[in-house]
Amino acid sequence: MLLVLPPSRGQTPGPDGAPPLDLDALTLPSLTAPRRALLDALAGGPHDVAGSPTAPAAAVLTGVLFAAAELPVLLRSRGAAAARTHESVLVASPLLGVVRPQDRVPASRLAMGTAPRIGGLGPYWRPHLQAALAPLAAGRLVVDARSSEFLPLWRPPLDATWVAVKVEQQAADGSRRVVSHFAKHWRGVLAHHLLTRRGAEPDDARSLVRAARGLVASGAVLAVEHDGAARPGQPSTLTLVVA
Repeated sequence: MLLVLPPSRGQTPGPDGAPPLDLDALTLPSLTAPRRALLDALAGGPHDVAGSPTAPAAAVLTGVLFAAAELPVLLRSRGAAAARTHESVLVASPLLGVVRPQDRVPASRLAMGTAPRIGGLGPYWRPHLQAALAPLAAGRLVVDARSSEFLPLWRPPLDATWVAVKVEQQAADGSRRVVSHFAKHWRGVLAHHLLTRRGAEPDDARSLVRAARGLVASGAVLAVEHDGAARPGQPSTLTLVVA
């Protein structure tokens, strides 16, 4: 299983005196060159992170989804949860493309807009992420908790099982509506559940649905539903129904 998380708007900088960003120490070294080119383009501007203190991404990213996922706690734990967090989680980053929770990163408010001499960050990162992540995702279950604006940045290969996560709120009369802000919280709840539950990791859509239904048994969500992909190359959808 690969669990792909979005960037976080809420961030906490690394402590004073912490080491600055070391590109050579990050996972996915095939992204080192495009990471360096973007950092060079941002030098001297408002998003220049040269010299900024770093901390593990799990500690820097503190938005709604990450608060619910509790990645720092999982990294400090022992056993399967820590191993899954190290090996299964990828976090999208406008600054660095994608990182692991244990990668030391600076806080950065860079959004998916444009950068000097680079242009649009979406078109910039897309080919680099496709090349770096396709071998990692080949033949695997990809649970995609990114919001719709980040889905086009990277599409898993066709031999992967790609499942996007959606959240719907059910009213007292039974009607439903798609939720946006609170969806981040519930995606984080799902991430925490998948990383900490007992048993083998899900490896296909059916086992993912079974795993996610543990949230129904615990009373966290009302229902879990799965809908197939609309067409090849698109994700199927895992929907969490909440009150």
